[in-house]
Amino acid sequence: MFQKIQYYLLLHVIIFMWGFTGILGKLIHIDALYIVWWRILIALVSLLIGLYLLKMPMRIPDRKLMLKTLGVGMIVATHWITFYMSIQLSTASLGILCLSTTTLHVTWLEPLILKKRFSWVECLFGCLVIFGIYFVSDSFDAKQNLALIVGLLSALCAALFSVFNAKLAEEVPASSITLHEMAIGLVFMTVVLASQGMLNGSLFKMTGSDIGWLLFLGIMCTSFAFLATIEIMKRLGAFTVALSINLEPVYTILLAIPILEENDLLNNDFYIGSAMIIAVVIANAVYKAIARSRQTAKEAKL
Repeated sequence: MFQKIQYYLLLHVIIFMWGFTGILGKLIHIDALYIVWWRILIALVSLLIGLYLLKMPMRIPDRKLMLKTLGVGMIVATHWITFYMSIQLSTASLGILCLSTTTLHVTWLEPLILKKRFSWVECLFGCLVIFGIYFVSDSFDAKQNLALIVGLLSALCAALFSVFNAKLAEEVPASSITLHEMAIGLVFMTVVLASQGMLNGSLFKMTGSDIGWLLFLGIMCTSFAFLATIEIMKRLGAFTVALSINLEPVYTILLAIPILEENDLLNNDFYIGSAMIIAVVIANAVYKAIARSRQTAKEAKL
């Protein structure tokens, strides 16, 4: 029992760190593209060391699966680019709030990609989220509306790679998937920087605090969080982890108030819309839990 409590605490520490990644988009004073490039590089190196020490699988022997994994890796990089762009255009609270709609994108992507049954209840949840976004964006200017669009694009990318990874995980170890996605992500980001004329000395122009936060982002929030989450899922189950992750936007908004003083930038409509979106995301997870338990009970009777 005590050991289970330890895993619950570790899970919430990890979610808290993920919530902090939105804050880092403001605390790290370099371009969003540079943040993503450094995050992936640091994560890749530390992940290689971690997987080697833990003797976890790193190879993908099948060429077709390898190509699919590399494709998903580019979606992951695009997700991070748009996520940090959204934060730098507006606030950490807005960026992470947009990201909280990821699970609702998954509800319509799963029937298309994984051939799962379409749910009208989840469609209703999606409509409620749109209503929440209306509250959030009602008093925004053009720059913040652009941040909202970029943030929602980031959530769509997150949903895409989540669903594709779920399909890949049926045949490939999760450690191998992540390692190869980080590798292609680094190549993809290097090409993006080169195409934008940004692959120059500016990549290395940063303060000591920028370096410290980038190391924290790449090692703790990415590599360590990934390896620890695999172990936690074994102990607590995938659903418990998925349900708990819905608290990420709550942690970010709570952190943004004292650290970034974003309460001075956000009005009551933002918090009404935020509460509505977070409530719908959690309700969606609870609905899935009930549906899953009913299905399990039905199968047990057969």
